[in-house]
Amino acid sequence: MITVRRMTPFFTKLEDFRLRLVFAYQYFSIEKGGEVFQFVPTEGKEIVINMKSLQVENLGEVFVFQRDSRFLRLPLYQLLLISDLHKYLNVFVEGNMNQNKDTKVSDEIASEAEKMIAILESENRTRMIDFALETDNLVLFNKLTEGLQEI
Repeated sequence: MITVRRMTPFFTKLEDFRLRLVFAYQYFSIEKGGEVFQFVPTEGKEIVINMKSLQVENLGEVFVFQRDSRFLRLPLYQLLLISDLHKYLNVFVEGNMNQNKDTKVSDEIASEAEKMIAILESENRTRMIDFALETDNLVLFNKLTEGLQEI
């Protein structure tokens, strides 16, 4: 099995709902059979994660690792299967999800959700009042209408 020794993106960028992790020399290394292989950005050099589905989008990207004169060419899908790379990706995904909680989009979504909840609660109260009237439940009717008289 291959283990990730170091995985530090050269830079990360969040574009719309895609998180791009770009790697350069000495920022990514793996261990195979007790030997450490360093990442070489000759072919693939980035991992793209869809933040909505939390899936890696560029699974066909080929990453090349080097130790002395030996090279390992691993497609990203294979690297995910035979290594602990997903653990490291989770850290970046969770970090970006927490970082983006304070954005305008999240605020807009939260305010829309609050409005929708208020509408649903109001409709539910109306249905419950109707139910209390249909079943001649005066106690329930009084409880439900007490709050409405204050408004």
